[in-house]
Amino acid sequence: MKVVVVGGGSWGTAFSRVLANREHEVTLACRDVEQAQAIATTGRNPRYLSHTDLSGVSATTIAEAPFASAELVVLAVPSAVYASVAAELPGTAAVLSLTKGLDPATGERLSTLVRGRPVAILSGPNIAEEVSRDFPAAAVIASDDRQLSLDLQEAINSVTFRVYVNEDAVGVELCAAAKNVIALAAGGADGLGLGDNAKAALVARGLAEMGRLAEAAGGRPETFAGLAGMGDLVVTCWAKSGRNRRAGELIARGTDPDDAVREIGMVVEGLTTAPVLRELSHRLKIELPITEGVCSVLEGTPLDELVAGLMSRVPTQE
Repeated sequence: MKVVVVGGGSWGTAFSRVLANREHEVTLACRDVEQAQAIATTGRNPRYLSHTDLSGVSATTIAEAPFASAELVVLAVPSAVYASVAAELPGTAAVLSLTKGLDPATGERLSTLVRGRPVAILSGPNIAEEVSRDFPAAAVIASDDRQLSLDLQEAINSVTFRVYVNEDAVGVELCAAAKNVIALAAGGADGLGLGDNAKAALVARGLAEMGRLAEAAGGRPETFAGLAGMGDLVVTCWAKSGRNRRAGELIARGTDPDDAVREIGMVVEGLTTAPVLRELSHRLKIELPITEGVCSVLEGTPLDELVAGLMSRVPTQE
């Protein structure tokens, strides 16, 4: 299959290797010329996961990528620019969306911004660093077009990257967005040194929030207990290299959110998603107390006050 992967960040880089390992004809489309030239010359991405062997991957700029002949376009770009990239995609190839977030301007699911062509979503516990080293991993593909999901499963599944089909596109995509916000809170628990009991309780209640959100939007309960829900949430909240967890940890220790992003050196989707997710919950008339709390901290509320507020909420039935 001829594939164009749009986005030369860590996940675009790692997923290009996944596809190349299956002997697909992969072009990694980068934002700027220097990065594309370096990958084409050295077989390495100089900015992200520079250890990753990309010798089987072509590289060029987005403007020069071979969209006309592509059979699949993979979008691995930040949510902040997803709408503009999707709107300007040449050709008619199906799209596989890797971005985990919501559209900051409208609050819509990102896959809904892809118009006039089939679209699927890939999600799950996929830390790019580990995937790039061919460590075993699993993911789900979801789409309203079941045949597209099955075709992509066959094209991507391998002995190191196992792919399942999930028919709940709404649930999968909302879980992918919400788990980054919960990971910010989990990182905050790490930064304050609150211990494993507190963190585990936070993650469990975060999973409940994800389920409440996706169900209110039309998702399926079983999705929350699977790879896109619990699986992705657990790895995002515990992985040392997880950028959202790390950002929450830094913020809890007094680092300004913008400075935390600069220190991490990559996009922290949870920071973009949190206020959008809060607004969506208001429209759906559901309570997301952890999400509300994360937004409060980002707006200046001390984290210890947030913890006290969450712990003093009136107990209810689980």
